[in-house]
Amino acid sequence: MKPIKIGDKVPYFSLPDQNGNTVNIMNFIGKKNLVIFFYPRDGSYGCTLEACYFRDLSQTFEEVRAVVLGISGQSVESHKEFSDLYHLDYPILSDEGNRVRKLFGVSSNIFGLIPGRATYVANMEGRIVYILNSLSEPKRHVDEALKICLLLKKTDHSNHSASKV
Repeated sequence: MKPIKIGDKVPYFSLPDQNGNTVNIMNFIGKKNLVIFFYPRDGSYGCTLEACYFRDLSQTFEEVRAVVLGISGQSVESHKEFSDLYHLDYPILSDEGNRVRKLFGVSSNIFGLIPGRATYVANMEGRIVYILNSLSEPKRHVDEALKICLLLKKTDHSNHSASKV
């Protein structure tokens, strides 16, 4: 499958979260901007840094009408432990078998041994507007995603204002 690129629609998927509840991506299309971040592994240094930084800015993401979804290949149980330990307040989705990772075309790094770290931002229509693929800069993923969501909110607000005139 070809990697997702800017302008593509978010592929349909549903996965269990850290509480075993099924999260269906279609429930957000038309309602929220999406920040979907793929990370290598629960509990590793970079992944913990990234997940906690998303947590620390979760209120800001809510204010810009964005839903944050973390995805990696560990089990629901592993995600539950990771989420509880670090008080993560957004869905961490279990992609055992890496089906959704492959659907997005997220590459592996370091001889294919470590799953890649990639962040996708989609607008309310479900179109990908930004992609960052960088294993070594976990905090940059959060900063860039927030910057894009702020721009989306500003653009959306401008469009609503213009339509009322």
